[in-house]
Amino acid sequence: MMEQTVDRSGLPGLIDRLMEFVPARLRRGVAVVPVVRLSGVIGAVTPLRPGMSLTGVAKTLERAFAIKNAKAVALMINSPGGSPVQSRQIYLRIRQLAAEKKLPVLVFVEDVAASGGYMIACAGDEIFCDPSSILGSIGVVGGAFGFQDLIKKIGVERRLYTAGEHKAMLDPFLPENPEDVARVKALQREIHAIFIALVKQSRGGRLKGADQVLFTGEYWAGETSVSLGLADAIGDLRSTLRARYGDKVLTPVIAPATGMLSNLLGRRSAGAGTLTSLDGIAGLPDELISALETRAIWAKFGF
Repeated sequence: MMEQTVDRSGLPGLIDRLMEFVPARLRRGVAVVPVVRLSGVIGAVTPLRPGMSLTGVAKTLERAFAIKNAKAVALMINSPGGSPVQSRQIYLRIRQLAAEKKLPVLVFVEDVAASGGYMIACAGDEIFCDPSSILGSIGVVGGAFGFQDLIKKIGVERRLYTAGEHKAMLDPFLPENPEDVARVKALQREIHAIFIALVKQSRGGRLKGADQVLFTGEYWAGETSVSLGLADAIGDLRSTLRARYGDKVLTPVIAPATGMLSNLLGRRSAGAGTLTSLDGIAGLPDELISALETRAIWAKFGF
């Protein structure tokens, strides 16, 4: 009985042609580095102007770390800071996902990674920045206004009823109490210590500056940040990833879900995008104050 021979000479070419129909990121040998952009003031601002929060970015981060064939995850950060709680929760979630998926995290700072923005940047195994980027501001800030003289001048009497000795602490319509200020400063020092410990744990021996320099709330441009160990190198995303993973590296941007369904599930607050309703008009002063506060936070760093 004669053996039949199978001509396999055309098989490689057929496979190559079939691979053209496979998405690039699923092809063997193609390096993929998904990119997530984390931008804006961190924490709740107003119902109509939500800031960056763990709730808002968690799904996007999870999608990025779930990409098949990923060699790393890149984060583009542009934030002047905000809520220390939300900053730390986002940091922790990034580190948790990096450990679960065993993927390195590469952070690329755009204009600013300051205060809570720098805390999130510390979730990166490496931090890259532009020479003109602003990094640092490792500190805690809080402020208020005092209106007690104003209401006295216009003939308004402040009537405040509390249960709890310190419930009205730092009320803006009452004279400032030195004991209340001391309590707030003690609270700020506690939060500051948590921030310092996180930076030291994340950056380790790469930090080159003294504590009296690094942790005063000061901030620096890119080159100085690298010299102090707050960042690892000057570099942009495209050039850095091509040098590391080859010219054909794919960098899909993982954006938040959009569309009617995501809006119904809470991505946008009711009334967002319109000020024609009575609720929108009533919320206009809060929205204006929120915009001014956001502008002031960015302006602190020259943006």
